[in-house]
Amino acid sequence: MEAARRQPFPFTLTARAENHLRGNPDLDDTIARLQAFEAVGADVLYAPWLQTTDEISAVCAAISQPVNVLAVPGLSFAEITAAGAKRVSVGARLTWAAVEAAETAARGLLADDFSGLRSTPALDDWFR
Repeated sequence: MEAARRQPFPFTLTARAENHLRGNPDLDDTIARLQAFEAVGADVLYAPWLQTTDEISAVCAAISQPVNVLAVPGLSFAEITAAGAKRVSVGARLTWAAVEAAETAARGLLADDFSGLRSTPALDDWFR
């Protein structure tokens, strides 16, 4: 933390407790880890893969620093921020959405179905 504060530019240290992401959804342990990061000076606390507004609310209530949350299907931005998150990340989800779309289109090609190659406004603009 001291090294971060010595930088000649604004520096934000985000500390991650990856319990949920790594298959250990022990919320009490996640909170304890985030509290430990907060105690040593982390600016933002991040517990990727929280799944419910109750989990987000519990984390946000237990710490005073801003909480970052990974966007998850089934929760809106408004729900996540109403639960107390100050920052919402999408991580690699945009990439995986694009990969899934490409896979779907490729499977269609194998079945002689070109509908997955449909035009989009962004693609139309690119060709203009």
